[in-house]
Amino acid sequence: MRQLNPDEADLWARVMATVKPLRAVPPPAPRPAVPPPAQAPVKATKSSKALVRAVAAGRAVAARPVVAPPPPSPRQNTLDGSWDKRLTRGIVSPDSSIDLHGHTLSSAHAMLDDGLSRAIARGDRVLLLVTGKPPRPESERPHARGAIRAAIADWLAASRHADAIAAVRGAHPRHGGQGALYIVLRRGR
Repeated sequence: MRQLNPDEADLWARVMATVKPLRAVPPPAPRPAVPPPAQAPVKATKSSKALVRAVAAGRAVAARPVVAPPPPSPRQNTLDGSWDKRLTRGIVSPDSSIDLHGHTLSSAHAMLDDGLSRAIARGDRVLLLVTGKPPRPESERPHARGAIRAAIADWLAASRHADAIAAVRGAHPRHGGQGALYIVLRRGR
């Protein structure tokens, strides 16, 4: 973040003087000072010695970004190779289907949830979800087309049936192509 030059700082101070809070907010309570935890001595390495020399010389040192590992997923969205081949070739025939054409977002979400409940209760393995084709890249924005299709991934991830879903794949052209998805359900135990 860059520092404000004196003119910018003066202008910002004048703007802040005119601002009035919408409601009175009490200042945050001061936190009690917590002493830093005691650390074990660290053995100096070549890179740490070079870092100390660079800091002592006044050179800027680029810090390595700390990247957190992705949270572990209890169940991966994967299938074995034979399933993926059969879905890609259109050999698998869906046990049931849900058509969301002509629905609003809320009614489509309710219909998806109800359809998943029924499919799981029947013991279906593959569910065909007809969503409609996504908007074309050259279409004029904003467009209302493809809203249900865009929301499907979030709906399925947050669904009460998320544990029962093994994978979601694009449908073969004979089952709707870009306008449909296969939802592969886990076997009941």
